[in-house]
Amino acid sequence: MCTELHRSPRMAKRYKVELTDQERSDLLVLTRKGKASARRIKRALVLLRANEGATDERIVAGVGVGVATVERIRKRFVEEGLEEALSEKPRPPMPPKLQGKTEALLLALACSDVPVGRARWSMQMLADKMVDLGAVDAISDETVRRTLKKARRSRGSASSG
Repeated sequence: MCTELHRSPRMAKRYKVELTDQERSDLLVLTRKGKASARRIKRALVLLRANEGATDERIVAGVGVGVATVERIRKRFVEEGLEEALSEKPRPPMPPKLQGKTEALLLALACSDVPVGRARWSMQMLADKMVDLGAVDAISDETVRRTLKKARRSRGSASSG
């Protein structure tokens, strides 16, 4: 049996942020210098406001992040420490959308006759045609552009200029 846990706004936080004086000072310097990435600065602001006792809703309104982000930052701070809460976790690499036969199909399609009424293939038209042919479930025009650019670069790569 599955039960849902409903939290009221007054319920005590599971992950309470309690910064040391040194951590608070470091975060203030980080947010005031503006030399760090925007994401890192926002995470620092979340921790500073959480340390002051602000509710998640007030933090969301003041910093401009989602409630889930505030909860995730609180949890990472309590479980893993300040540096981990401020930094990004590495994201798993995504396999290429087009490779081998599907890439060859796109290149052949781009070199084929243009649809009637058109002067040339657009990236979006190529993407739509790849979906229509069933080569891929979905593909963006940007993926098409990168693939064609990569193919153009690799032809005759004996000299760069």
